Amino acid sequence: MMELHEAITKRHAVRDFLPDPIPRPVADKLIRAASAAPSSMNEQPWTFYCCEGETRVRLGHLIAQTTVHLSEYMEVLGAKRYEDAVQWYSSLGDAPLLIAITCLKPDSEFTAMNRYLSLGAALENLLLSATAGGLAACNITFAYWVRGDMATLLGVPEEQEIAMIVAVGYPTDVPPAAPPRRAETAVWLD
Repeated sequence: MMELHEAITKRHAVRDFLPDPIPRPVADKLIRAASAAPSSMNEQPWTFYCCEGETRVRLGHLIAQTTVHLSEYMEVLGAKRYEDAVQWYSSLGDAPLLIAITCLKPDSEFTAMNRYLSLGAALENLLLSATAGGLAACNITFAYWVRGDMATLLGVPEEQEIAMIVAVGYPTDVPPAAPPRRAETAVWLD
Protein backbone atom coordinates (compact mmCIF):
# COMPACT_ATOMS: atom_id res chain seq x y z
CA MET A 1 0.00 0.00 0.00
CA MET A 2 1.48 3.34 -1.00
CA GLU A 3 1.79 6.31 1.33
CA LEU A 4 -1.00 8.93 1.20
CA HIS A 5 1.00 11.79 -0.33
CA GLU A 6 2.41 9.46 -2.97
CA ALA A 7 -1.14 8.40 -3.90
CA ILE A 8 -2.19 12.07 -4.06
CA THR A 9 0.62 12.98 -6.45
CA LYS A 10 0.26 9.84 -8.60
CA ARG A 11 -3.55 9.91 -8.88
CA HIS A 12 -4.90 11.06 -12.23
CA ALA A 13 -7.60 10.09 -14.69
CA VAL A 14 -6.75 6.91 -16.56
CA ARG A 15 -8.71 6.04 -19.67
CA ASP A 16 -7.25 2.70 -20.74
CA PHE A 17 -7.74 -0.40 -18.60
CA LEU A 18 -6.90 -4.07 -18.65
CA PRO A 19 -10.03 -6.25 -18.93
CA ASP A 20 -9.15 -8.10 -15.70
CA PRO A 21 -12.09 -8.08 -13.26
CA ILE A 22 -11.73 -6.31 -9.92
CA PRO A 23 -12.05 -8.84 -7.07
CA ARG A 24 -15.06 -8.07 -4.85
CA PRO A 25 -12.96 -7.50 -1.68
CA VAL A 26 -10.86 -4.94 -3.58
CA ALA A 27 -13.97 -3.13 -4.87
CA ASP A 28 -15.51 -3.25 -1.39
CA LYS A 29 -12.41 -1.54 -0.03
CA LEU A 30 -12.90 1.32 -2.51
CA ILE A 31 -16.52 1.73 -1.42
CA ARG A 32 -15.56 1.69 2.27
CA ALA A 33 -12.96 4.40 1.59
CA ALA A 34 -15.52 6.50 -0.28
CA SER A 35 -18.09 6.00 2.49
CA ALA A 36 -15.59 7.24 5.09
CA ALA A 37 -15.65 10.73 3.53
CA PRO A 38 -16.94 13.66 5.53
CA SER A 39 -20.43 14.89 4.74
CA SER A 40 -22.51 17.82 5.88
CA MET A 41 -24.25 16.96 9.16
CA ASN A 42 -22.93 13.40 8.64
CA GLU A 43 -25.78 12.96 6.16
CA GLN A 44 -23.82 10.47 4.04
CA PRO A 45 -26.09 11.23 1.05
CA TRP A 46 -24.45 8.74 -1.29
CA THR A 47 -25.22 5.32 -2.67
CA PHE A 48 -22.72 3.45 -4.85
CA TYR A 49 -24.04 1.26 -7.67
CA CYS A 50 -21.22 -1.11 -8.66
CA CYS A 51 -21.76 -2.40 -12.20
CA GLU A 52 -19.99 -5.43 -13.64
CA GLY A 53 -20.85 -7.92 -16.37
CA GLU A 54 -24.06 -7.35 -18.31
CA THR A 55 -25.12 -4.33 -16.22
CA ARG A 56 -21.75 -2.70 -16.91
CA VAL A 57 -22.22 -3.34 -20.64
CA ARG A 58 -25.74 -1.89 -20.64
CA LEU A 59 -24.66 1.16 -18.62
CA GLY A 60 -21.76 1.65 -21.01
CA HIS A 61 -24.16 1.67 -23.97
CA LEU A 62 -26.23 4.39 -22.32
CA ILE A 63 -23.15 6.49 -21.53
CA ALA A 64 -21.92 6.04 -25.12
CA GLN A 65 -24.97 8.02 -26.28
CA THR A 66 -23.09 11.05 -24.97
CA THR A 67 -21.15 11.15 -28.24
CA VAL A 68 -24.31 11.87 -30.22
CA HIS A 69 -24.05 15.51 -29.21
CA LEU A 70 -20.25 15.78 -29.23
CA SER A 71 -20.34 16.84 -32.86
CA GLU A 72 -21.67 20.20 -31.60
CA TYR A 73 -18.32 20.69 -29.86
CA MET A 74 -16.06 19.53 -32.69
CA GLU A 75 -14.89 23.07 -33.39
CA VAL A 76 -14.01 23.53 -29.73
CA LEU A 77 -12.33 20.15 -29.30
CA GLY A 78 -10.67 19.90 -32.69
CA ALA A 79 -10.80 16.82 -34.89
CA LYS A 80 -8.27 14.71 -32.93
CA ARG A 81 -9.78 15.35 -29.50
CA TYR A 82 -13.27 14.75 -30.92
CA GLU A 83 -12.19 11.35 -32.29
CA ASP A 84 -10.54 10.52 -28.95
CA ALA A 85 -13.75 11.46 -27.10
CA VAL A 86 -15.91 9.31 -29.38
CA GLN A 87 -13.55 6.35 -28.92
CA TRP A 88 -13.43 6.82 -25.13
CA TYR A 89 -17.21 7.01 -24.70
CA SER A 90 -17.69 4.02 -27.01
CA SER A 91 -15.54 1.71 -24.87
CA LEU A 92 -15.00 3.55 -21.56
CA GLY A 93 -11.43 2.32 -21.81
CA ASP A 94 -12.67 -1.26 -21.33
CA ALA A 95 -12.94 -0.64 -17.58
CA PRO A 96 -14.36 -3.79 -15.97
CA LEU A 97 -16.14 -1.86 -13.20
CA LEU A 98 -18.37 1.20 -13.45
CA ILE A 99 -19.52 2.83 -10.24
CA ALA A 100 -22.52 5.14 -10.40
CA ILE A 101 -22.61 7.48 -7.43
CA THR A 102 -25.99 8.88 -6.48
CA CYS A 103 -27.17 11.30 -3.86
CA LEU A 104 -30.48 12.35 -2.43
CA LYS A 105 -32.02 15.01 -4.68
CA PRO A 106 -31.45 18.41 -3.10
CA ASP A 107 -34.41 20.65 -2.33
CA SER A 108 -32.46 23.92 -2.11
CA GLU A 109 -29.29 25.53 -3.39
CA PHE A 110 -27.73 25.24 0.08
CA THR A 111 -28.54 21.53 0.32
CA ALA A 112 -27.23 20.96 -3.23
CA MET A 113 -23.92 22.62 -2.41
CA ASN A 114 -23.46 20.52 0.74
CA ARG A 115 -24.43 17.25 -0.94
CA TYR A 116 -22.24 17.79 -4.00
CA LEU A 117 -19.28 18.78 -1.81
CA SER A 118 -19.85 15.60 0.20
CA LEU A 119 -19.93 13.55 -3.02
CA GLY A 120 -16.71 15.21 -4.14
CA ALA A 121 -15.03 14.14 -0.90
CA ALA A 122 -16.34 10.57 -1.33
CA LEU A 123 -15.17 10.53 -4.94
CA GLU A 124 -11.67 11.68 -4.01
CA ASN A 125 -11.44 9.01 -1.28
CA LEU A 126 -12.44 6.40 -3.85
CA LEU A 127 -9.92 7.68 -6.41
CA LEU A 128 -7.07 7.83 -3.89
CA SER A 129 -7.90 4.37 -2.57
CA ALA A 130 -7.85 3.02 -6.12
CA THR A 131 -4.45 4.60 -6.80
CA ALA A 132 -3.00 3.38 -3.51
CA GLY A 133 -4.23 -0.14 -4.28
CA GLY A 134 -2.66 -0.31 -7.75
CA LEU A 135 -5.90 0.42 -9.61
CA ALA A 136 -6.77 3.32 -11.86
CA ALA A 137 -9.97 5.27 -12.29
CA CYS A 138 -11.62 7.99 -14.31
CA ASN A 139 -14.54 10.15 -13.21
CA ILE A 140 -16.77 10.28 -16.28
CA THR A 141 -18.61 13.34 -17.46
CA PHE A 142 -21.75 12.15 -19.20
CA ALA A 143 -24.78 13.66 -20.87
CA TYR A 144 -27.41 14.20 -18.21
CA TRP A 145 -30.14 13.58 -20.75
CA VAL A 146 -29.45 9.81 -20.36
CA ARG A 147 -29.50 10.01 -16.54
CA GLY A 148 -33.15 8.86 -16.38
CA ASP A 149 -32.41 5.79 -18.50
CA MET A 150 -29.38 5.03 -16.34
CA ALA A 151 -31.46 5.36 -13.16
CA THR A 152 -34.05 2.96 -14.57
CA LEU A 153 -31.36 0.42 -15.48
CA LEU A 154 -29.80 0.58 -12.02
CA GLY A 155 -33.04 0.76 -10.05
CA VAL A 156 -32.18 4.13 -8.51
CA PRO A 157 -35.06 5.32 -6.30
CA GLU A 158 -36.95 8.46 -7.37
CA GLU A 159 -35.59 10.48 -4.42
CA GLN A 160 -32.00 10.01 -5.65
CA GLU A 161 -30.11 11.30 -8.68
CA ILE A 162 -27.03 10.00 -10.47
CA ALA A 163 -24.30 12.58 -9.95
CA MET A 164 -21.26 10.83 -11.39
CA ILE A 165 -19.93 7.63 -12.92
CA VAL A 166 -16.44 6.29 -12.22
CA ALA A 167 -14.64 3.79 -14.46
CA VAL A 168 -12.30 1.54 -12.45
CA GLY A 169 -9.77 -1.07 -13.50
CA TYR A 170 -6.14 -2.04 -13.64
CA PRO A 171 -4.20 0.44 -15.79
CA THR A 172 -2.57 -0.72 -19.01
CA ASP A 173 0.26 1.76 -18.38
CA VAL A 174 1.99 0.75 -15.13
CA PRO A 175 2.89 2.92 -13.44
CA PRO A 176 0.65 5.47 -15.13
CA ALA A 177 2.34 8.83 -15.58
CA ALA A 178 0.61 11.76 -13.91
CA PRO A 179 0.35 14.96 -15.95
CA PRO A 180 2.23 18.08 -14.80
CA ARG A 181 0.47 20.34 -12.31
CA ARG A 182 0.56 24.12 -11.99
CA ALA A 183 3.13 25.13 -9.38
CA GLU A 184 1.49 28.37 -8.23
CA THR A 185 -2.07 27.76 -7.03
CA ALA A 186 -2.16 29.49 -3.63
CA VAL A 187 -2.43 33.15 -2.71
CA TRP A 188 -0.89 33.87 0.70
CA LEU A 189 -2.17 36.86 2.62
CA ASP A 190 -1.07 38.43 5.92
